[in-house]
Order: sequence, then structure tokens, then C-alpha cells
Amino acid sequence: MGPATLLVRGSSFDYRHSTRKEQPVDGARETLHATAISLGDRAALIRGPSGSGKSDIALRCLACAPTSLVREPSRLISDDQVIVTRRGASLIASAPAAIAGKLEVRGIGIVPVASQQSATIVMCVELASAHRMERMPDPWPMTSILGISIPILQVDAGAHATPIKILLALSLSLLPQPQVCD
Repeated sequence: MGPATLLVRGSSFDYRHSTRKEQPVDGARETLHATAISLGDRAALIRGPSGSGKSDIALRCLACAPTSLVREPSRLISDDQVIVTRRGASLIASAPAAIAGKLEVRGIGIVPVASQQSATIVMCVELASAHRMERMPDPWPMTSILGISIPILQVDAGAHATPIKILLALSLSLLPQPQVCD
């Protein structure tokens, strides 16, 4: 019996309880309140409170690529709800069937857009005010989803350059690699 296992003996039972936190297993899934976009097989998970601009950022990403800086088009994976599935040391983003290929455009409604079924999440985009963001984070801040640690890119939702910053981060492969959390 390892040090992380407690043995409780009662008068008529022998109860074993592990004090170790259960690690998510391959195939574990979670639905997150987020939006996900992709550039090829790499995805960014965009998180923020309701009304913070997640869908607007996705719309601007879809509209700005390809460019001279980002040579391939971006695609929507899912808007508002993202299914995240763990596959080995990777996280895969996909859309619930009911909302696949649909993006909410405030003031217009739900519109069909270029979409992709799934992609590997390589970063989490967090919406922050400009005065809270580090200019050149070193090391990158990290977050954990389903036991996988991924880098966080903080952006100002209203800044004009935000979509291109997200797409550059996805295309340049400058991000730390996702890691299984200990």
C-alpha cells in the first residue's frame, strides 16, 4: 500500500480510499463556455465572460486571414460552447452538433461561417484589459484543462490587432508545447 492510500478499519469493514487526485484519462471530455478557432490543425480556445467579445474576436479572425502575415484561412470550430476531449497529451476542440458552423454576430443574429470539425488546442486566449497584460511574458502563463497544461495568450478584446496576434501565435509555433500536468 502506497503512502497516498489510507486504510480505515472498522469493526466489520476494510475501506480503502485514495488521497491522490484522479487524473483525467484519455477520452475524458468537458464542455466549456468558450469559442474556438483554428488555423490548420491548431486551435485557440477563446475564454471570457458572457458579452466580453469572444464571438466578435472569432468573426474578426475569420475575416482577416489569409494575409501577408498569416498565409492560410482561419476557421470556426465552435462558438459559445466548445467540447474539449483529451487524447493522450493533447486537447481536441469540437462543436456540439446543434451549433456547428454557426457564429453569433451581435446585432445580426446567428450566421453560417467557414468551419472545421476539430483541431488540437495549442493555446488559451484570455480576454484582459490592456493595462493588465504583460508586454512579453516570460515564461508564458499556463492553464490546465483535463490535466493538460496549455499556454495563455492575454489579449485586449477591443484592440484592432487582437485577431492578427491570435493568428500569428497559432501560425508561428512560438508557443510552449502543451504538457501533461503532474
